[in-house]
Amino acid sequence: MATGYYELKKAKNGQYHFNLKASNGEIILSSEMYGSKASAENGIKSVQTNSSEEGRYELKHSSSNQPYFVLKATNHQVIGISEMYSSESAAKKGLQSVLKNGASTDVRDLTS
Repeated sequence: MATGYYELKKAKNGQYHFNLKASNGEIILSSEMYGSKASAENGIKSVQTNSSEEGRYELKHSSSNQPYFVLKATNHQVIGISEMYSSESAAKKGLQSVLKNGASTDVRDLTS
């Protein structure tokens, strides 16, 4: 069974971030920017730990009323945010994909 994976990247401003991608390559969760690679790697570990618990997700709406969701750690800090979706049902499908793929240990380091 194909599973998702993480891509760890370095932005042009020197900060680090990651995306969780589904097995089809679609981004299903994105991180904030981190000042160090180690911090971004810890963010990935936090998503791996927290993504399997449905209670860690919060469905929200943007100012233009587009649904999206966030994943929070046990300390209630946001550790990942989804894309904007066209409907709540689409956002819930995306959430299910993060539930399924978030525990992946496949981390692709694209920082070099």
